[in-house]
Amino acid sequence: MKGKGSYNEIAGQSVERLAALSDGVFAVAMTLLALDLRAPAMELIHSDQDLWNALAGMASRLLLFVVSFMTLGIFWVGQQTQLNHLKRSSRGLSWIHLGFLLAVCLTPFSTTLLAGFWHYRTAVFAYWLNILALGLLLYVSWVCAEGTGLVRENAPGHLANSIKRRIVVAQAWYAFAAALVFIDARLSVGLFAAVQLNYALAPRIPGMGASGSEAK
Repeated sequence: MKGKGSYNEIAGQSVERLAALSDGVFAVAMTLLALDLRAPAMELIHSDQDLWNALAGMASRLLLFVVSFMTLGIFWVGQQTQLNHLKRSSRGLSWIHLGFLLAVCLTPFSTTLLAGFWHYRTAVFAYWLNILALGLLLYVSWVCAEGTGLVRENAPGHLANSIKRRIVVAQAWYAFAAALVFIDARLSVGLFAAVQLNYALAPRIPGMGASGSEAK
């Protein structure tokens, strides 16, 4: 058992390898999002009006592609912000981040599901649960890093509170967006898009927690 404990203490310590794996997984997931976008069948297009109508029919898929691309971009920045302030990783923290990457891999599926069935509550909730998993695992990873002394000593004093506050505020907005499905699914999708724009562009909107001076 001593040998096993020693292995657990030395395994998964490289932050650089974890960041490299993360970059690869995010790149693939972002690329897979585009696979759901297909040009209209040529045999069905006989005029500009036909093409315009076909593209208009794809509007929801295009919107969700952009929203989900921003989602992954935001969480990639969030994970990189955390990793950049760690002096090393650990076996436990590495597995938490692997769980986070699992949620990243599920994003193309939940996006395709929502694009095809956006008017069903189940599809909206599946999409929200995917985002919830991303936020929850990112939050847990930071708490784990803090609790096990993995954060760099020279990290800014406000960093820990900024990271946790932004995740909590964002997840509260996502939950509110999901709840709007009981009124109209279009409201849910619209608020998902608005929240993502807020965190991607980082304007100073009170209560949204996206100030450029804070870490995501």
